[in-house]
Amino acid sequence: MIRAGVVGASGLAGGELIRLITQHPDLELAFLGGSSHIGRRPSELHPGLRLGNGLTVRPVTEDVADQVDVLYLATPAPVSAELSARFADRVPAIVDLSGAFRIRTPELHDRWYPKVQRRTDLADRFVYGVPELIGDQLKDAPLISLPGCYATAITLSLAPLTLGLGLDLKTVVVDGKSGSSGGGIQLRTSDLHPFRAGAIAPYSPTGHRHAAEVGDFLERSKPGTIGNLTMSAYGVPNVRGLLTSSYVFTDEKVDQRELNRAYLRFYKGRPFVRVRRHDETLVPVPDPQVVLGSNYADVTVLLDEDGGRIVVLAALDNLVKGAAGQAVQATNLRFGLPEETGLTQLPVMPA
Repeated sequence: MIRAGVVGASGLAGGELIRLITQHPDLELAFLGGSSHIGRRPSELHPGLRLGNGLTVRPVTEDVADQVDVLYLATPAPVSAELSARFADRVPAIVDLSGAFRIRTPELHDRWYPKVQRRTDLADRFVYGVPELIGDQLKDAPLISLPGCYATAITLSLAPLTLGLGLDLKTVVVDGKSGSSGGGIQLRTSDLHPFRAGAIAPYSPTGHRHAAEVGDFLERSKPGTIGNLTMSAYGVPNVRGLLTSSYVFTDEKVDQRELNRAYLRFYKGRPFVRVRRHDETLVPVPDPQVVLGSNYADVTVLLDEDGGRIVVLAALDNLVKGAAGQAVQATNLRFGLPEETGLTQLPVMPA
């Protein structure tokens, strides 16, 4: 069994990690850490969980390194940066769910994460990316930085165009809509029910750091393929799930059939990316509702000939494929397990 520790056990992603780890045939939950709720059981923090393993939330002390094989950091970026420096060479694998090490370029990192001080050598050592795109790099990787939820959807949307077809994307404009769980469980006035219920709130209308990490990753993967990538983000009344609409402008000519084939070919053999026709089900897809509770991402590509653009839609559960599920997926690849181990739960609908 692979011994797993979760730091940030009281948060939403931490609770989702606990849920998935306890159902995984090859992972054993060995440690729960945090700075608050010390001594509390998982069932006290996450009502849907009722575990009989006797674990409670504990402070993160140095002896944790002897108790785990993989340490998940479901913590704010400054905390992840500090814990990574403490344990980077002391545990076989660290999987960081925060933004501390997502952007490798120092100047770009400082712009979007000005309060996150990190060790430069660690930034170069972390493997970043969606498992579907960097799976080979995850084998035996000691340090893994997972993309943000929006970044996962955007990267899955654009990779077949840049890394598959080799298109030069002149401009990409992303419209992102996310449920309230994407903001965690911090208390903010704008997240109170009287303000959030029924609202479509433009909380990042002129830019988002998840788009910055996508640009940084794709530029390193294939330099010069994206000229300008910008994003507007909105909060919607849903609790879980997100949808990104990527509007792609390119001077290169493609047709709908070529796009369909490119996406199907690129994600062939990738169990968690479902390439779909917009009209193939009773409700239009991609739709976050039809992936909730699962590690699936639904992707649809459409050619808007009149508008001179390619439209790529992607939907996923931000707490699973956008966080905890992707963390477990990366762990499977890291330890040589089949990619889908412990992650075969089908979506729950309606939710």
